[in-house]
Amino acid sequence: MENTTTQQKSFKKPTYPRSGENVNYQELRKEVNTIVKDLAPQRSWLIKFKAFVFPLLYFSAYALILSSGNSHGLFFTGYFLLGFLLVLNFLNLIHEAVHGVIFKSFKWMNNIYVSFFDIMGANSYIWKVRHIRFHHAYPNIMDWDTDFEQSPMARVFPEGPILNMHKYQHIYLPFIYPLYLFNWLLVRDFKDFYKKDSMVRRHIEIPKKEYVKLFIFKAIFIFYIFFLPKLMLDITWGQELLGFILMMFTASLTSLIVLLSPHASIHSEFPRPDENGNMPYTWFTHQLRCTNDVKSNDGFFVRFFMGNFNYHIAHHLFPHIHHIYYPEVTKAIENFAIKNNLPYRKYSLSESLKGHYKLLKTNAFHENIFEETM
Repeated sequence: MENTTTQQKSFKKPTYPRSGENVNYQELRKEVNTIVKDLAPQRSWLIKFKAFVFPLLYFSAYALILSSGNSHGLFFTGYFLLGFLLVLNFLNLIHEAVHGVIFKSFKWMNNIYVSFFDIMGANSYIWKVRHIRFHHAYPNIMDWDTDFEQSPMARVFPEGPILNMHKYQHIYLPFIYPLYLFNWLLVRDFKDFYKKDSMVRRHIEIPKKEYVKLFIFKAIFIFYIFFLPKLMLDITWGQELLGFILMMFTASLTSLIVLLSPHASIHSEFPRPDENGNMPYTWFTHQLRCTNDVKSNDGFFVRFFMGNFNYHIAHHLFPHIHHIYYPEVTKAIENFAIKNNLPYRKYSLSESLKGHYKLLKTNAFHENIFEETM
């Protein structure tokens, strides 16, 4: 049976107050721009280097699959690397290109890299809409942040609709998470195009040509990932399916480590607009209250391969800046927050993931612990 207790959906566009806090944000913006200007001569080459290397690594992993011959070890290693490199290309290139920060002078070249997402199985048009128009504008706001519009099986918002199965979500969701990329590439994109009450369909009209591109690129992805290796190699359909599953599991787990840690946590707030759509915090403070950074050893692997994913607050406050500048920019943000008594937060990766588990467990029950009772 389904529990019919639900919250009324809020479709009135949220509006952030423009004043009310004695904080000079332009001071921080000026400091950040100076940091980037000073570092650019030493680091800007790395942006173009990554733009060349990561697609090459992705196609090299695919070439390894096609050239594996009778070696099952090379065959499955290729699919494992393909899944991992799918996420690395997303973090280092596609995510940056959608914000227009890879090529500053030739903006159209950013669109080419965004289209690379279509080759890797996702729909770039619908993801750009979800990410820029909804997630960045309204993080952690129910009915507006599309990153949380995943499945009714998960109750992330404290005031979200309640189903009886949610009482077990902290038990079953960790076992379903490895299917995250399956759902995104093969289910969710289609739902955003065709489900009339999806967040995207409620607010925009999707051009007809994007429907054509959706099916063409999904077909290309399925063909070269699943069918072409079977046609070229002496393998069984079972081995091919296992390779595909290995790729999807690897990509799912890697991407969830990145995506779950900065927002979906018991430590973050989920502010709600009032009946007129007014939010309780300014846009700047809202980002800080809904986002946290992840502590790490900040070594070469995180900086080069993982796209400085651990500096997520810098990305939300300054999405027009490339991630190679995030460590220094984050230090400026942290000092600014301390100076102005603002809630800058960072946790270890294990703390962040535990915070996500606690959020699922807390929201598994009907009581809203964020609501004061009299």
